[in-house]
Amino acid sequence: MLVVALTGGIGAGKSTVAQYFAELGALVIDADQLARIAIERGSDGFSEVLLRFGDDIIVNGDIDRKKLAEIIFSDQSARKDLEAIIHPRVQAIFAEAVEDLGEDDILIYEIPLLVETDAAEKFDYVITVEADLESRKARLLKKGLYISQIEKRIAAQATPQSREAIADTVIRNDGDEDELLRQVENLWESVLLPLSLG
Repeated sequence: MLVVALTGGIGAGKSTVAQYFAELGALVIDADQLARIAIERGSDGFSEVLLRFGDDIIVNGDIDRKKLAEIIFSDQSARKDLEAIIHPRVQAIFAEAVEDLGEDDILIYEIPLLVETDAAEKFDYVITVEADLESRKARLLKKGLYISQIEKRIAAQATPQSREAIADTVIRNDGDEDELLRQVENLWESVLLPLSLG
């Protein structure tokens, strides 16, 4: 089995790359999805988040992610507190998923905070998706984020240089989707498949 970390800055195109890998036959797990599971209603994580951040972040019985994001991207200590609640739970859920892998499986783990969690060593191979800052901002504006939110989130993440420093491969996403798909297919066929076969 091969366990691959897929990282990249917000708006760089990680999710599109992950989708291409899934279409090629990889199993894909999204760390953000695991983070949602870690604090879903009824879980210990939910109770801890409530204890730390109060009832103001609850809407219709659930955690309002927008409200929570506003808090943590404006206050570094709040972000650290939230990460201390979420990260150990996410790691435990991920470890269970890895245990269930078959020997021929290739798992792509979409993990935005790979550098920040110092987790690169845990993977067989690391890919980062990078794009120029203006392209990233344009994509995030299209998704409905405000420029102030985008700038806070980019500032909270590791730099492109620090992601590239730990990556085995850098996928550039400054062109069109065909070009991106070609890079993914090439990486899959020439690197990941051979590595998975040992």
